[in-house]
Amino acid sequence: MIILRSFSLSAVLGAVALTIVCATTVSASTHVEKVVSPGGIRAYLVREPSIPFLSMSFQFTGGSAADPDGKEGLSYMVAGLIDEGAGPYDSQAFRAELEDNAIRLSFDADRDSISGSLKTLSETRDHAFELLRLAISEPRFDEEPVERIRQQIITDLTRRETDPDYLGARKWFEIAFEGHAYAKATRGTMETIAAIAKADLKALVASRFARSNLTIGVAGDITPEELGAALDHAFGALPETAAGVDLEPVGPKGGGETVIVQLDIPQSVVVFGHAGIGRNDEDYYPAYVANYILGGGGFSSWLTEEVREKRGLAYSVYSYLYDTDLSPLWMGGVATRNDQVMESIRLIREQVERMKNGELDDGDIADAKTYLTGSFPLRLTSNDQISRTLVGMQIYDLGIDYLERRNGYIEAVTMDDIQRAARRLFADDMLVTIVGSPAGTDG
Repeated sequence: MIILRSFSLSAVLGAVALTIVCATTVSASTHVEKVVSPGGIRAYLVREPSIPFLSMSFQFTGGSAADPDGKEGLSYMVAGLIDEGAGPYDSQAFRAELEDNAIRLSFDADRDSISGSLKTLSETRDHAFELLRLAISEPRFDEEPVERIRQQIITDLTRRETDPDYLGARKWFEIAFEGHAYAKATRGTMETIAAIAKADLKALVASRFARSNLTIGVAGDITPEELGAALDHAFGALPETAAGVDLEPVGPKGGGETVIVQLDIPQSVVVFGHAGIGRNDEDYYPAYVANYILGGGGFSSWLTEEVREKRGLAYSVYSYLYDTDLSPLWMGGVATRNDQVMESIRLIREQVERMKNGELDDGDIADAKTYLTGSFPLRLTSNDQISRTLVGMQIYDLGIDYLERRNGYIEAVTMDDIQRAARRLFADDMLVTIVGSPAGTDG
């Protein structure tokens, strides 16, 4: 979350040093343990006792999509405030406790969740979990930090009014999910942020932070027994169940539409996409490989080859699978000169149709598998990355042995699998939003 704060140089350097040290201590083959605290709180743990440091990631289901109408951005604002004073500590004192003890505590919000991250040395672990407990159970929401964070968000929203990337994505979601909670602005609007009161902030914490919608991953220097006690201390006082987070699944609308947001800039930004394939669908891994070949593989992808390398129309063009809780998506983007926008979109559509028709060869698949399996361990080179992955493993019910099995899923994908998945993935026409002044359109 982009909230401006000041940190002491020593604290920042210390945190960087910890990250570098821990980057060499874990791997994809590390054993994952399931921990259940005496109070019944569950977590996945990867133990790494060689470095006196741990990282914890946690997530409460229910993000900006669950914000009340007229209070859009409430989750985002709470995420910026719950470490700005809690219990006996005002904002300055709370921040001092974190910095003086080399503890990093941060929160963020997206459409589906409010998430947090805690990083601490083993010697300050107990204090770190106590500060976390205070933040999620006794946030103060004092007037000074509330107004400071409110103004920071409003300033950021004002800047984003001329940010083509933000405007393109915002318009895409407004059209695709018209009438559904996913159409809400994650950061809110200047009007809704201004309307949020202290009572709204407190009500969200009281209703949304609960044990039933909590997922936790931990990596580092801690035993299962020590972690169980720490989890009960930090999270044990939360209510059992959360309120107001159950939303209906939905499919995106607008297929075949091209919508232009006029902005006087020399280069237009394009966002495109349609329905995707869910994380637990049997065709997910074939779709994942298909997308890598099409637009997820950087300089090796078809889109980059056709749009950038052969014709020099754009510096970057890409696509990806977006695993939202209620509506899995396939999305992508490109930025190019106004007079090249429509040609770029035409080429993207051509490559999508080529993949839909199964016009790939064994070399494409072999290269994709080599990269996707070889790069996977690089996602697991720090405690932070491990703890976040452990959360995702539980959210998507991937199994405790997922780290060992994941590359096997990629290796097992066949040509027939990819062709079948691609026909499904690219069955719908794209919704396209363009921000800029594109030539050759009626917009």
